[in-house]
Amino acid sequence: MTSLLAFVFVIGVLVFVHELGHYLAARRVGVRVLTFSLGFGPKLLRTQRGDTEFCVSAIPLGGYVRMAGENPDDRRTGRDDEFLSKTKWERFQILIAGPAMNVVLAIVVMTGVLYQGAEVPAYETQPPVVGTVAEGSAADRVGIRAGDRVVSVAGRVVETWEELFRAVLPRAAREIEVVVRNAGGERVLRVTPDSQTQFEMGDLGIAPVLQPQIRSVAPGEPAEAAGIEAGDVIEAIEGDAVSSDELVTRINAHAEEPLRLSVRRGESRRDVVVTPALRGDVGLIGVSISPFEVRTIEPGFFEAFQLSLARNYEWSGLIFETLVGLFTAETSPRQLVGPLGIAQLSGGAAEIGLIALLSLMSMISLNLGILNLLPIPVLDGGHIAIMAIEGVSRRDFSMRVKERMLLVGFVALMMLMVTVIYNDLTRIAWIERFMPWR
Repeated sequence: MTSLLAFVFVIGVLVFVHELGHYLAARRVGVRVLTFSLGFGPKLLRTQRGDTEFCVSAIPLGGYVRMAGENPDDRRTGRDDEFLSKTKWERFQILIAGPAMNVVLAIVVMTGVLYQGAEVPAYETQPPVVGTVAEGSAADRVGIRAGDRVVSVAGRVVETWEELFRAVLPRAAREIEVVVRNAGGERVLRVTPDSQTQFEMGDLGIAPVLQPQIRSVAPGEPAEAAGIEAGDVIEAIEGDAVSSDELVTRINAHAEEPLRLSVRRGESRRDVVVTPALRGDVGLIGVSISPFEVRTIEPGFFEAFQLSLARNYEWSGLIFETLVGLFTAETSPRQLVGPLGIAQLSGGAAEIGLIALLSLMSMISLNLGILNLLPIPVLDGGHIAIMAIEGVSRRDFSMRVKERMLLVGFVALMMLMVTVIYNDLTRIAWIERFMPWR
């Protein structure tokens, strides 16, 4: 039920904003709008306001705005308030307004999310120096080892872990070139990233050096007595570098025994001695621990807006890279998601909280805006492309030619829908059991 409600909320907002863009632009240039519908199919709710019928329809997978004289085969009176009576520039404004509103929504929502503040892993902005290599992973199979610095992935120079993950993510089960550097020089390796999760995300099996960080300190407990504070990073215990799991294990196993912790606080480092108290049959020092160091972002409104622009710019680049990768076979079509996949993601985000759900909405809104601008007939971008070609050639296509273009676009869109729905179904375990070829 959570997934369904979250899906209806996300899709409802995105479709409403998209169609509102078309509606407002049409009204601004004087086009009569006949129908504003959220959803397709039978109309469940409807109301008339002036010339426009506003309605909610049964199938919540999109929406539409129907304008007077919108299609060449519509009955036309020649009135100035019909869509095809307007100039190409005015029609362009109406068509571009829907995708533009989705892009604006993505920026606005992400601005609000970032303005709330957030904690992000500190390693994301650090150089991709390998800390650990998972046994049997893609990296392990080609000889990547701890201490190696990843220089480039698939021909792209990577300066940070975030850039590395973004380069590997869409290339599951696709052989790529990875350049690594260590004291012995540079090596060029051919690596096939493993496929992880039901969305088939590429993974090399490497991770940065992760140092546990103290999230909170309970009053009156051994950690507070030793001078440990929230935000401290534990670099070592008794001189040994440890992960968060190893740190907890060592503390649990040494109740009432002094332990020397190497602590970093800001730019300063010092050793502290803490004696875990016996609680039941394990030692505890009274702290909560993050498995990696985080940095807190608390931007003002204008800084949040700038960060939102930067984030959406990065996402846009990733979307275009994915689209190009689909055509060049570098990206698996399995990474495409449809309505069921969006519902699953929405439900998962909703369980985390409103901020996670709004972040997901922002990403989907940007995707919707960009994908609608693709030059595929039936989509807004397709109509814009046809008008552009007509403008360059200085003549309008015949009705027959336009019908063929729309048919090609419709077939392409249906093939895409079949692909994403198939992907969604294969991610449902009990359905996949009925697919022996999987």
